[in-house]
This record gives sequence, C-alpha cells and structure tokens, in this order.
Amino acid sequence: MTTMRVLVTGSTGFVGSRLVSSLLERGLEVRCLARTPQKLDAALWRHRVEVVKGDVGGDVAGALRDVDVAVYLVHSIGAGPQWAQTEQRDARNFARAAERAGVRRIVFLGGLGRDDDALSLHLRTRHQVGALLASTSVEVVELRAGVIVGGGSASFEMLRKLVENLPMMVTPKWVETKCQPIAITDMIELLVRAVSAPDLAPGVYDAGGPDVVTYSEMIALYATAAALPRRWLIKVPLLTPRLSSLWIGLVTPVPVPLARELVESLVNEVVVEGRSACAELAVQPMGLRDAIGRAAAERHVGGINAIAPADAFAKLETDPTWSGRSVLSDERTAQTTVAPSVVFGVLERIGGPTGWYGADWLWWLRGLIDQLAGGPGMRRGRSDTLVKGDALDFWRVEELDPPWQLQLCAEMRLPGEAWLSWNLSPEGEGTKIVQRAEFHPRGFLGLLYWYAISPFHRFVFPTMLAGVIADAERVARSSRSDQV
Repeated sequence: MTTMRVLVTGSTGFVGSRLVSSLLERGLEVRCLARTPQKLDAALWRHRVEVVKGDVGGDVAGALRDVDVAVYLVHSIGAGPQWAQTEQRDARNFARAAERAGVRRIVFLGGLGRDDDALSLHLRTRHQVGALLASTSVEVVELRAGVIVGGGSASFEMLRKLVENLPMMVTPKWVETKCQPIAITDMIELLVRAVSAPDLAPGVYDAGGPDVVTYSEMIALYATAAALPRRWLIKVPLLTPRLSSLWIGLVTPVPVPLARELVESLVNEVVVEGRSACAELAVQPMGLRDAIGRAAAERHVGGINAIAPADAFAKLETDPTWSGRSVLSDERTAQTTVAPSVVFGVLERIGGPTGWYGADWLWWLRGLIDQLAGGPGMRRGRSDTLVKGDALDFWRVEELDPPWQLQLCAEMRLPGEAWLSWNLSPEGEGTKIVQRAEFHPRGFLGLLYWYAISPFHRFVFPTMLAGVIADAERVARSSRSDQV
C-alpha cells in the first residue's frame, strides 16, 4: 500500500509546525513548502520531511508533484496594506496548480463567522480564500476556527500578554462578544483526520470546543489559570479597534498591524453554527478551562520555555519570538584563557561561605529581605559538593552538567519565577562563558519588581562574572606554579 503524501504549506507557523509532527506520527509522508527553509532547521522533525523552497503565489508545480492531499495554512494578515488581495491571488494560484497536479484534496484552516454577518476584513478574507480554493475540481475541506488556545497562537498570545501585564484594563464593548475557542491539540487532530479520512465529504465545517464564552470570561479564566489576582475591566464604548490595537502594541509584544486585524475581528461572534467538525470527525474536544490551564502551565527549562517537544501547548522554536510566557533577562558573555573544567570548578563553589564572587553585601541584603518576608534567605548555605536538586542559599540546583552548564532556580519570595545559569563552551584554548539571569514576572507586580531592581543588576551581574573569571584564572596560575 502506497503511503499518503501530504504537502503542508505554512509549516513554520503555529499550527503548521505542530501539524507536521502529528502527520509524521501517523506514518504519513510529509513535504513542506517554505519561503525560507532555514526557519525549519530548529524543528525537531526537520530530518524526517522533504522541504521545497517556494511561495504559494509562485510556481508550486514541483511542490505539488505526486501529492495526495495539500494542507493550506498560509495567511498574510497584517503584512502590508494589500495583504487581503495578496491572500486571494495566492489562493487562486495554488488551487489551479493543485488541479493541474492531480491533487485529490485541499484541507484549509479558515475562520469562523457567519457569511451573512458584517465580517471584519480578516474573517471576510478567510472566507474568500476558502471559496477560491474550492473554485476548481479539487475537493476542499474547510475547517473554520476562532481562537485556538496554545502557546504561539497570535490571538491567544494577545490575551495572555494583556492579562499578565495589566491588573486593570480599559476595554471596548467587544469584550462581551461571544466566541468558541478550541484547544490546539483538538485543532491538530481535526486537521489530521480531515487529511486522512477518505470518506469525508468536501465542504465547510465549523471547529470549536465545548464552551461558548465572552472574551471577558476568557480573561478571567486565564488569570485564574496563571494564579493571578482578579483582572478589572473598565468598558468604554467609544474605544475604536484602531486605538485598541495601538494600546495592545504598547503593552504587549504583538505587532501592531497584526493586533489591529485581530482586534477588528473581535466584534464578530465566532461560534459553531454550521456542520460541526468535531461531530463529523469524532473528536471529543477539551474544555476551555483545561485548555487554558495547559497553555498557561509552561515551565522554564534550560534557558528556553518548554514543556516537552511533543506538547502542542508549549512554545516551539519555530513560533514567533514574542509568543510564550514573558521572560525578562540579563545576559552577559565573557571569555577567558582558562579551560572549561577550571571555570566550572569555580562555579561549583558559588554561594555559601564562598559567596557570590562580588557585591556580597547586596546578596546578603537580598537574603535578609527574603528572610523577613518568610523566605529561606541565605541561612540554608550549601553542601560541600553540588548535586542536582541541592539547596544553595535561596536557590536550588536545577541543572548540573559538568563542565558545561549550571542552572539555579530561585526559591526566594518573588512575584514571579527566576533562574540564574552559566553555560560554558570551548573558545580556542580557553572558555566562552554565557551568564544569564531570567525572570518570568507574575503579573504587573512582577514587571515592577524587575524594573525596580534592574539598576542593581547592572552592577551585580557584571561583578559576579568578573569575579568568577578572576578566581578561575587565579586557580589556573596556582596550578601551573605547583607543576613547576
């Protein structure tokens, strides 16, 4: 039996990168069309797929050759003033090329919303793209979704950043618009089944989870899942989508052009009203509370946000840099002629009686403040030899990989989560040291805390790194003297 070959467009995107992984798990042969193939180098599945360089608006004959099903996940929302016309032109070009290549089916991820409603430009264009893809003899399965819940989803990230950064929000009336979000895992499952189910009739299917909520209810659900205090909403009826998008661009990292189009779409109800994709494809969708909980539960591992490579809710390397939980950082890089093993030996002695290689009085003061606040302070000290899981003053050893990496996780009282790490790599006959302090703020108070102590960081962290290098070089000189 011949293995089904699937072409995935938009494989560098939020949905595409996760879909490819699931298609491979089902034993399907996957080919990816990418304008910039290098963006896929970070994907864990890169070595298992064929990648063709190209654009859906150009010559895609080679990418479509011998393809059974093509998945169309490309969109240009907010990419220039003519993005809607570009989307329509590209869809028309791709549909005709697919017909010439003998593709059996196109699966398209579009947007919810009633066709007879006064839809936003974003949703109206999504519907027009679906119609253009279906304008040839190739059968088209169009899955229409609203908010997809998961790290990397633009609409979800906009919500996440607003809730995390603002204890109080001035909002327009669209916060009471109804929507029917769906978990990213359920959306991926629907797409996989739409690709592989031979008897599925072509047409439009609405994809949504079991819960219909307002955006204000979603805000409250995320605040609860992220262990944040209640968020207060002040509704202002005259706040336009343009002003809202500018405000979102100011307080979140979501690009303003993208935010503008997303905000304008929030005036439309996006709920399941037509044929249900979940019912048709026998998918039991996850509840919204659980989905938001999964998306909000990212933890920090090894200097990046991740849960596990197979977890679709986690931020992936191919996702936009502004997605995922907010992480503020202070990174310092230095070089020394000393070998990595010697530098690591110095790092293993940090804390306790050795101190923190500079500005020890500030570390002592921070420990005293922590102890007064009910935290461990500096009184725990440290063991003679570090092992993973050891307490170290008000830190705990989270990663220990001699002589390359030491990562500490803070256990002091903080309005957030903090890490301190050192990564060593050979540099000529010496060592390159990357020292990184990272902080995930918990709400607005966390942001205030980070920026309040940032002036001290500019003194403490360079001093600490310089102290580590000075001590390592002293140890190396002493060793050479003993050998003589």
